[in-house]
Amino acid sequence: MSRIDAKFAELTAAGKKAFVAYVMAGDPDFDTSMEVVRGLPEAGVDIIELGLPFTDPMADGETIQLAGQRALAGGMTLERTLEMAREFRKTDDTTPIVLMGYYNPIYNRGVPKFLVDAKAAGIDGLIVVDLPPEEDDELCIPAQAAGLNFIRLATPTTDNKRLPKVLQNTSGFVYYVSITGITGAAAAEAGDVAPEVARIKSQTDLPVIVGFGIRTPESSRAIASVADGAVVGSAIVAKLGAGESPADVLAFVKSLADGAHAA
Repeated sequence: MSRIDAKFAELTAAGKKAFVAYVMAGDPDFDTSMEVVRGLPEAGVDIIELGLPFTDPMADGETIQLAGQRALAGGMTLERTLEMAREFRKTDDTTPIVLMGYYNPIYNRGVPKFLVDAKAAGIDGLIVVDLPPEEDDELCIPAQAAGLNFIRLATPTTDNKRLPKVLQNTSGFVYYVSITGITGAAAAEAGDVAPEVARIKSQTDLPVIVGFGIRTPESSRAIASVADGAVVGSAIVAKLGAGESPADVLAFVKSLADGAHAA
């Protein structure tokens, strides 16, 4: 059982929904980012999504694009992102870490080496947004063989014909993108999300976690109430981009987590 599977089993037994937080590795600098990441579990985060900085993040809006640019300008690389995971694992061996990003840095490193290094660093799952199911042999299948969950995105435009293909080799959980478009572009509405989550759950036993467009404790609770949990990224990243202290960022994260856990 992976850390992700174990976490959902624990949450289910407790009758709780999941709260997932996304932060860009190395934003605004390594030490500040490390302090935030270390503090996420105590702030109520069940699963950490660690963003891998990349120069051309096609699925991301301005907030996360700028976070990636700050991280890259500060010298953040794939190797330093894995170093961050290794440092986190020195004091926390239970909180799942999902590496979220794009295929280019992984391809550049070489898939076999990347998978060995990621597993050794304590990464539990991957979200690689620019690899469709048709490319599963490229990374998805090798990742699963290496013991890493491969988490796929489903969207409002993933129709019933496409959905089985998307779910085919997905593991850990399904990430449902609540809106059409990029991160941070619009607000998620529980009334729109609920039937889509039900549609996905009719075809898989995996948990369905909803992200994009969740910015407040109230929206975190509303979305978690119709899914297995909520993901917040841009709203957290924006606090770091505005220069707020790790303590203030983590207090905001706790309010979001409390919202999801109250669902």
